[in-house]
Amino acid sequence: MTGAPAGAVVIGVGNEFRGDDGLGPAVIARLRKLALPGVRLAVSHGEPTELLDLWSGTDLTIVIDAVCCEHTTPGRIWTTTAEAMASFTTATSSHALGIADAVKLGRVLDRVPDELVVIAVEAECFEAGTQLSVPVADALPHVVTTVLAELARHGLSTPPAAL
Repeated sequence: MTGAPAGAVVIGVGNEFRGDDGLGPAVIARLRKLALPGVRLAVSHGEPTELLDLWSGTDLTIVIDAVCCEHTTPGRIWTTTAEAMASFTTATSSHALGIADAVKLGRVLDRVPDELVVIAVEAECFEAGTQLSVPVADALPHVVTTVLAELARHGLSTPPAAL
């Protein structure tokens, strides 16, 4: 976590040493270069209580995660809510407990952000290594643009230009 509490937090979930699972941290690295005012940026391994701490007190939380799918199209991007993601039977996080679990716990503890947007990217490989697969690497700039569009929708950044 970096900085003081903000109106928005963008959380990149993942492990940069597990192939496509490094997508979330890679998105955060790109966003850090943009110095977005009023937006806190964080990387998380996806542990639910850590997510609760990161998004506590925010109006808008955007979470980026690579997901496993039964019938996958690597690089396909979904923008959804955690509640909708929990109802999908063919996609799960690569983590033991995922974002939907954090939302359930957050509801019990009254620690859910006002708005939670999940940007999920279908992954190809979670094997050891620091390289994203080609389809997920190709999706990375589109994910950054999607995050910037969500922030702009909430008046927290300028609309995205070509990255």
